[in-house]
Amino acid sequence: MTNRAEFDIRPAVPDDHTALLGLSPRLTIGVAPWRDSKKVADAVRGWITSSLASARQEGHAVLVALLGGQVAGLVSLAEREHFTREMEWAAGRGLAHITLETGADNHRARHFYERAGFQEEDIRLTKPVQSHR
Repeated sequence: MTNRAEFDIRPAVPDDHTALLGLSPRLTIGVAPWRDSKKVADAVRGWITSSLASARQEGHAVLVALLGGQVAGLVSLAEREHFTREMEWAAGRGLAHITLETGADNHRARHFYERAGFQEEDIRLTKPVQSHR
C-alpha cells in the first residue's frame, strides 16, 4: 500500500524565509561524499536566500510545499533557455518543459520526482581538481 501525502503548493511569502532556511539540512542529502559538507550547507542556505530575493523578478518564482500547514519543501523556478532552445518553466507561461536538479545519491527525491512524471535526461560528471600548491 502506498502512503501518498497531499501537499498544498503556494508562492513563497516573506514570513516563509526562516522555515525555508530550516529545510537546508535536508537539501544536502544525496550530495557527493567528496564535497565539503559545511560548504555544501552554506551554499544551500545561500541558494535559498538568493532564490527568495529574486522571486519577484520577471521569470523567477519560489513555490512552497505545505504538508499539514507546515512548510515541507520549496521549488525555485527560473525561466531560461535550454541549449536545445526549449524552455524550462511551466505551462502557465506557455513553456514546454520543467527541468529540475537533485543530488545523484538522493534516491528518495529521485523516486518522488519519477512518480511525478519526471524522466532522467542529463548526467553531470564531476572530477576533483588536483591542487598544484
